[in-house]
Amino acid sequence: MKILVTTIMFILSFLFAATPSFAYTVKQGDTITKIASENNLSIQEITELNPQIQNLNMIYVGDTVNTEPQKRTSPSNIVSYSDYKINLLARLVRSEAQSEDELVQINKQIQTLYAANLVKKVKPIKTKIASMEIQNYSKHEIDLLARLVRAEAQTEPFEGKIAVACVVLNRVESSLFPDTIKEVIYEPGQFQPVSNGEIHEPADEDSIAAVKEALTEKRNIVPESTLFFYNPDIATSRWLDSRSTTVVIGQHVFKK
Repeated sequence: MKILVTTIMFILSFLFAATPSFAYTVKQGDTITKIASENNLSIQEITELNPQIQNLNMIYVGDTVNTEPQKRTSPSNIVSYSDYKINLLARLVRSEAQSEDELVQINKQIQTLYAANLVKKVKPIKTKIASMEIQNYSKHEIDLLARLVRAEAQTEPFEGKIAVACVVLNRVESSLFPDTIKEVIYEPGQFQPVSNGEIHEPADEDSIAAVKEALTEKRNIVPESTLFFYNPDIATSRWLDSRSTTVVIGQHVFKK
């Protein structure tokens, strides 16, 4: 039994030292389709990993096929090595078993070692831009902006909602307007939802998502010079008609 433990530990150390690309030795009855399936690969992926094999329909026992394990992410941000490693490990040490009892012990050891050593925690990936931008604003400001987006662009496409949020952010950065989201939104005479009370209605999921997009990946969906927007079909004031248009999204026309 001590030999079994030594064998398992040796194989584990080999697996940890392996590079992202793994070598599989072709055995009797193997086909490329079978090998690809066992390693969670498509035919195209396994073909790209093995340019040295001229004809994938003709592989022979003893040939080396490169495979790449697929990592799976759980909701708790835990990434584990793919299950085929356990199967590979089990295959390699099963030949050491001299009885059914020893085989049971092997399986127990494999599972124990897998749980202890082959599970790694990873941190969620965040872009620098996303982290920096969102940290600049309080939760209250983000919620306030989302409420304005809901009120101003409830019937607009998602990109239109993002664009409305970007106009407010552009104003915050402009020397022509106040320096905070709250001050920009509550500046007298600027946004109808403030005067009619709609700003107090809770934001919906789309509006919250749009604000987050505006603060990160879609910050430039409208040019930085875009400081105004309106619906020309229902607007009672026409002063924006003469200003330069930067983009039109849905029913909203965005202006410099």
